[in-house]
Amino acid sequence: MTEHSHDHGRGVLEQLAGEGRELRALIPGVYEGFGQLHKAAMAEGKLDRKVKELMALSIGIALRCDGCIASHARGAAIHGATEEEVAEAIGVALLMSGGPGTVYGPRALSAFRDFAKK
Repeated sequence: MTEHSHDHGRGVLEQLAGEGRELRALIPGVYEGFGQLHKAAMAEGKLDRKVKELMALSIGIALRCDGCIASHARGAAIHGATEEEVAEAIGVALLMSGGPGTVYGPRALSAFRDFAKK
């Protein structure tokens, strides 16, 4: 990584991990409830997991949430999304979020590429 580059994938999740564990220890019931919501929302159904990860990635871009982007870029990679599918999902996020999407969209592509590396 050069001094001018930024890590939008693994580095974001690593940075948030410790802080997340500390907060989870303080409010375990809230985190348990969120975990159940996540499991139910991301379960296979009429939409497969890859589509749901791409949707969540687009929403993360629109909401400008680096942690969400990293998490769902990882999920998209794990569930077999291609770079072209991610790019199309980013295009939808750009449509829905305007100018900020032109900042967070490239971050999402960078994060996906980080997790898609073999």
